[in-house]
Amino acid sequence: MLIIPAIDLKDGQCVRLKQGLMEQATVFSDSPAEMARHWVEQGARRLHLVDLNGAFAGKPKNESAIKAILREVGDDIPVQLGGGIRDLDTIGRCLDDGFSYVIIGTAAVKNPGFLRDACVAFPGHIIVGLDAKDGKVATDGWSKLTGHDVIDLAKKYEDYGVESIIYTDIGRDGMLSGINIEATVRLAQALTIPVIASGGLSNIEDIRQLCAVESEGVVATIAGRAIYDGSLNFKLAQDAADAGSR
Repeated sequence: MLIIPAIDLKDGQCVRLKQGLMEQATVFSDSPAEMARHWVEQGARRLHLVDLNGAFAGKPKNESAIKAILREVGDDIPVQLGGGIRDLDTIGRCLDDGFSYVIIGTAAVKNPGFLRDACVAFPGHIIVGLDAKDGKVATDGWSKLTGHDVIDLAKKYEDYGVESIIYTDIGRDGMLSGINIEATVRLAQALTIPVIASGGLSNIEDIRQLCAVESEGVVATIAGRAIYDGSLNFKLAQDAADAGSR
């Protein structure tokens, strides 16, 4: 079980949001590159970057901070990026810059043809981020709830050839209320590609519960607010995940 630290970027700073609300941002660092180095030194084996401004603008906005992170750690571990990735040219630039994976969210729902083309052009590098509440997919920085069922969409994306699915329960994200294990497992059981859990990770017990369902296809979890405010020690959590996966 891999624990992936999240670095959410807003106006060049490392922040965390509550339930995706930009006005509910807590700044944790003015140097995202230093924060990235910190997580690598603590044992992170992958990083999850989100360009929050980009997610709302529809194109990358925190490019200087993003490139600084890649210069700092890009040769050490895989780094994945989401937020405002809406065309093939942007994907190509991201991969050329050194990202291992790009995450497509809103554009996957609104323009499935684009997602299909991306999987063909960049096989093995495309992750889809599915954000949902009560089983229904949300788009546009979580501001719009659609009528699409999470599992139905995920199956379609699997057929396109996406590398994995990041499933976020937006009712829990940033709230430290625990991962929605049941919904995450239900999704993983319906797919053959890996599922990465996101939203609500809060303590070691969450890690133990995730390790217990790893065989169902839940291979990793994204850690956000909990590792920033100290309620979860990242190094101890990854050690526990490694032990629980044996």
